[in-house]
Amino acid sequence: MMIFNSVDELKKGCEGVLEVKGDQVKVLNEEILRNSLIDSLIFTAVFSALPEVKEAASWLIRQSGAALGILSSSIQSLYEAMGRKEVTGFTVPAINIRALTYEVAQAIFRAALKDSVGAVIFEIARSEIDYTKQRPIEYTSAVTAAAIKTGFHGPIFLQGDHFQVNAKKFAADGEKEVKGVKDLIWEALEAGFYNIDVDTSTLVDLSKPTIDEQQKTNFDLAAELTSVIRDLEPAGITVSVGGEIGEVGGKNSTVEELQAFMDGYLEALKSYGPDLKGISKISVQTGTTHGGVPLADGSVAKVKLDFETLEKLSEVSRSRYGLSGAVQHGASTLPNEAFDRFPAIGTAEIHLATGFQNIIYDSAHFPVDLKDRIYEYLQREMAGEKKEKDTEEQFIYKTRKKGFGPFKQELWQLPPETLKQISTELENQFTFLFRKLNVANTEAVVRKFVSAVEVPLKAPAALKG
Repeated sequence: MMIFNSVDELKKGCEGVLEVKGDQVKVLNEEILRNSLIDSLIFTAVFSALPEVKEAASWLIRQSGAALGILSSSIQSLYEAMGRKEVTGFTVPAINIRALTYEVAQAIFRAALKDSVGAVIFEIARSEIDYTKQRPIEYTSAVTAAAIKTGFHGPIFLQGDHFQVNAKKFAADGEKEVKGVKDLIWEALEAGFYNIDVDTSTLVDLSKPTIDEQQKTNFDLAAELTSVIRDLEPAGITVSVGGEIGEVGGKNSTVEELQAFMDGYLEALKSYGPDLKGISKISVQTGTTHGGVPLADGSVAKVKLDFETLEKLSEVSRSRYGLSGAVQHGASTLPNEAFDRFPAIGTAEIHLATGFQNIIYDSAHFPVDLKDRIYEYLQREMAGEKKEKDTEEQFIYKTRKKGFGPFKQELWQLPPETLKQISTELENQFTFLFRKLNVANTEAVVRKFVSAVEVPLKAPAALKG
């Protein structure tokens, strides 16, 4: 795959295909863009060693997408319609892509195009940004490039997942830790992430005597971060913000906790402005754990998910607070027969990550020698993360997500046939999930409620002249 080595080489490669006019890009030949140029642009945006070349390639991808009607958007207005119960019957999948982002996003778009899926979110968590070595602008560029490559047109939803305050770091230096989240919010918004899940649930203190006191730091800080998002969001866009009342992997959430959080949050939000828009959804804990619980042989334990609580929390969040509903995290390793229950009980959104990671690693087509080298790296570099009671299989299962960053370029440059085979396995799973979650044929409802807004992006200095 060609990586442009200079801005001049990049410009030459775009001749006859893309034309830069001020801060806009005109697509002169969409066929060549899709068939070849977009591959070189995204590889340059991700792997060029020259910052000005990376920046130029990313900008060209985003503006080419805009010219083709591929616009990063907020799902806010659709979620408001769900809160009013004007729209029902499906659960929006939010997919974390940890590896092979360009290829995996293409598989998602192919599955979406097959069934006219409009309601699907591409997301990456604060922790994933670090260990997969994908800054927000790179993630945006890869997803937009994948939309161009597959011929997808319309709004795309990019989401910051678990923009989380680390409890230990907060205890040591709260101001510094919160600033880190605020800085990431700014970076993500600049990159076109118009959906952000604020996660301050790590600060819930169950040792406090009342539920209000347990949730106070959570709702106060969630309100503060919401106000930051409202200050920074682009003109014409209301970012969809998510809150969280129970840390995933902890105890199951209750209606009383939801009400304590929401009442406290809405009151706290007023102090930043009487008319500030609040969150559009609420993440809860109902029995899952991120990545699932690996057993001694490396397989994943069966989860007893509390659907009754999830249904109750979704209904209260809609009827009392006008939210779209509750959000289910840590669900990708659930058994396949569980997924059609989420739309049946009114779950607004479901987060899916580890299951797709497992498809990549466990594919019969994944090169054995590469997997061996990744596992050797983990055993060497991540040895400090191995718990005394962990078997080798449990340790590898829990840490192998951290092999994607260091081996990113080698993964992206796997043989085309290998990538095609793995992508087909992923596409089949995406198709299955989209149908189970009832998001097939949601393209029309998305277009009805979501008005895509083009946010001006100044051309990099290197491309001017």
